[in-house]
Amino acid sequence: MGIAVNLVTYLVGVMHLPSSTSANVVTDFMGTSFLLCLLGGFLADSFLGRYMTIAIFAAIQTLGTGALAIATKLPQLRPPPCHASASHTCKPANGFQMGILYVALYLIALGTGGLKSSVSGFGTDQFDDKDEKEKAQMTYFFNRFFFFISTGTLTAVTVLVYLQDEVGRSWSYGICSVSMFVAILIFLSGTKRYRYKKSRGSPIVQIFQVIVAAINKRKMELPYSVELLYEDTPEAQRIHHTDQFRFLDKAAIVAEGDFERNVVSAPNPWKLCSVTKVEEVKMMVGLLPVWATTIIFWTTYAQMITFSVEQASTMERSIGGFLIPAGSLTVFFVAAILITLAVYDRLIMPLWKKLKGKPGFTNLQRIAIGLVLSTLGMAGRGTSREETIGSGENRGCHHNNAAYKRVHADPTVLPSGGW
Repeated sequence: MGIAVNLVTYLVGVMHLPSSTSANVVTDFMGTSFLLCLLGGFLADSFLGRYMTIAIFAAIQTLGTGALAIATKLPQLRPPPCHASASHTCKPANGFQMGILYVALYLIALGTGGLKSSVSGFGTDQFDDKDEKEKAQMTYFFNRFFFFISTGTLTAVTVLVYLQDEVGRSWSYGICSVSMFVAILIFLSGTKRYRYKKSRGSPIVQIFQVIVAAINKRKMELPYSVELLYEDTPEAQRIHHTDQFRFLDKAAIVAEGDFERNVVSAPNPWKLCSVTKVEEVKMMVGLLPVWATTIIFWTTYAQMITFSVEQASTMERSIGGFLIPAGSLTVFFVAAILITLAVYDRLIMPLWKKLKGKPGFTNLQRIAIGLVLSTLGMAGRGTSREETIGSGENRGCHHNNAAYKRVHADPTVLPSGGW
């Protein structure tokens, strides 16, 4: 967050890229970080395990942050600064300079993807969800987990962003790199105390196996009884058959050639899948609508770290002699998380447990509440933006000319409108 939240101002003010291009660079960087979670999760589930995945990808992220600190320090890796002369055109960064920046950013994205895919799961591994006491402890753990994440984010959007603007980005990114290195040492210090759960293989591979097997057997008729479908999962771990998405049940139909040659008990997983594996895929399909509802949320979230920061650059942000960095305006977002987590942890959860006997809202209820609040927030933002545009129309050319002069006086300042 210390990198992403203020990156757009660096791309516009130092690398001299257009605001729309800068916003795309930031959102591509953030989006890649999330997409690479699939790679990190696959490696953790199939080969490395969550512990090793965290250790390796944290090191990659540290390396990327260090490379970014160097890239922002060396003058050869950025274009010359703009002059105040109105006739002078700012020279944008060349391909080599952008290439070095991309290498650093996508090393960070790779490290972030590996961490995001495994850290939460590794935290879950430390608790037995079948034990009611440990299940309650896990709830409190994750509340504190996200509280500390938000505390780190709060520090990033205030202290680190201020250091980027007033001291130097290389110092700020260097602090990020050192912090990650210290975090790795702390993480490794608990090696002997952690619980390690044996991996059951990548769920992504399992999903594709069920889909491929079901498609290959699409012309076959389902048996009259569920008992005739294939099942090899131990009784204690089985998931009972459901009637949802019955097309996928065809992956569990036993047919000739499903078993490997010379092996009696092991079927070819791309031809025959157990009922439990099919039901797990059904659960995943059932979650897709929930996942789809978050697309719009993350679209609005992307605006917060791109165009909202650009818009903040045009605002009057001085308090006395102190100028609030444009990237620090996201502190309201982080502060809201910290406040709501504290209220939820100390007030809502105990009250809900007394009234309903459950430790707080369900995950689905929390998602729904969050989406409702996000909708209200975006409606309020849309209204305030219309009022801002309406009041700005009366200023006309005077406003645009003033913005033009401000940009040439200080290239890091962005115009709030065209001219």
